[in-house]
Amino acid sequence: MNFDAALDAALQHLHDEGRYRTFIDIERRKGHFPQAVWRRPDGTEKDITVWCGNDYLGMGQHPAVLAAMHEALDATGAGSGGTRNISGTTVYHKRLEAEIADLHAKEAALVFTSAYIANDATLSTLPKLFPGLIIYSDALNHASMIEGVRRNGGAKRIFRHNDVAHLRELLEADDPAAPKLIAFESIYSMDGDFGVIEEICDLADEFGALSYIDEVHAVGMYGPRGAGVTERDGLMHRIDIINGTMAKAYGVMGGYIAASAKMVDAIRSYAPGFIFTTSLPPAVAAGCAASIGFLKTTEGQKLRDMQQTHARILKMRLKGLGLPIIDHGSHIVPVHVGDPVHCKLISDMLLERYGIYVQPINFPTVPRGTERLRFTPSPVHDPKEIDKVVHAMDALWSHCALNRAELSA
Repeated sequence: MNFDAALDAALQHLHDEGRYRTFIDIERRKGHFPQAVWRRPDGTEKDITVWCGNDYLGMGQHPAVLAAMHEALDATGAGSGGTRNISGTTVYHKRLEAEIADLHAKEAALVFTSAYIANDATLSTLPKLFPGLIIYSDALNHASMIEGVRRNGGAKRIFRHNDVAHLRELLEADDPAAPKLIAFESIYSMDGDFGVIEEICDLADEFGALSYIDEVHAVGMYGPRGAGVTERDGLMHRIDIINGTMAKAYGVMGGYIAASAKMVDAIRSYAPGFIFTTSLPPAVAAGCAASIGFLKTTEGQKLRDMQQTHARILKMRLKGLGLPIIDHGSHIVPVHVGDPVHCKLISDMLLERYGIYVQPINFPTVPRGTERLRFTPSPVHDPKEIDKVVHAMDALWSHCALNRAELSA
C-alpha cells in the first residue's frame, strides 16, 4: 500500500469539503485576558482578541490561581512523578478532590487528566461493575461519552435529544431487572441548550436507573457556588455521577467525577484510563483547587453575573442585525452559517481584518449544514470589544451575502 498517497487523499478530502482545520498560533498575554498575540505563518505578529476560548471567566490568569501554582511548583517541582497508584498522589491532588466533592455535595471525587478521559474511563468501566448494564445516551452527547459507551462492550440505547418520551419508550422496552444508567449533559455546547435534567431524574427514579451528567460547560458558570446547572436548579442530590472539567470556567486543566465514596472507589480501582495514566502535575492540581475555591465565593458570583450580562448583550445586538443566533439562554453564543467554506472564510476575515479570533465549528463536531461560529463572551470582553464584533459581523455577513433570517431557539 502507498501510505503517503492514502494520507494525501484523506487530507485532500478535508480540503475539498472546506473543513480542513488549521491551528492559529497565539500567545495569551498574562494579565490582559482576552488579549493575545497571533503569530502568523510568515513570522509577523498581530494583536487579537480571543472570542472562542473555553476559559469563560478568565480564571487562567487570575492572581489567586497563579499564586497557588507558583507555590506548588516551587515546593514540588514540575511533574507528579507517576500514576496515582505509584507515587503520583500528592497533598495537592487530595486537596483538589476534597474541593470538588465539597463543590458538588458528594462524598468523594476522582481527578483525571481531562474530562474527556473521565467520561471515557468511567462510562467504559461501569459495565464491569454492573454486569448487564444498559446505558441510555442522549443523541447529542459529547464524543467522549459516545466513545466511553461504545467501548464498554455492554448494551446501549440512543434517545433523541432531550426527548423524554422517547427515553421512556426505550426504558419500558427493556428488562425491568436489568441495571440501567442514563447519560446526558447539562449544557450542550454547540447549540448552548440545556438538558432536561429534572425530567430525566424523574425517569431514573421511576425505572431504578443511575443518572450520569456531564456538566463540563456549566461548572464554575451556574449555581451560587458554581457547581453547575444541577446546583442552580436544586437537583445535585438527584444525580449519581457528575462529570466536570477544570479546563473551561476554572481556567486550568483536568477533569473529574464526583459521586458516592463507593462509586469513586470502584472507578478508581477498575478504570484503566485512571490506573495507567500519570497524574496531573501538583502545580496544576493546586491551581485547579484555588480556582474552584475562588469561584465558590461572592466574588466568583460577580464574574458569573457579568459574563451572563455580556452574553445577553452580544446575542441581543447580533439578533438586532438579523443574524441567525441560536439562543437557548446559556452563556454560549452560536451564530449559524450553514456552510463550511463560508464559515472558515468569515473566521479568517475576522482574524486578519479585525483582530477577532473565533474558530469555525464544522463537521464532525456539528452535523453537516449546521456549521457555525461559536462566540464565548467573558466578563472582561468590554463594551468596545462587543461593538467591534457586532460591526465586523454585520460587514462580513453582507460581504458573503448570507441570509439574515433568525433561527428559532
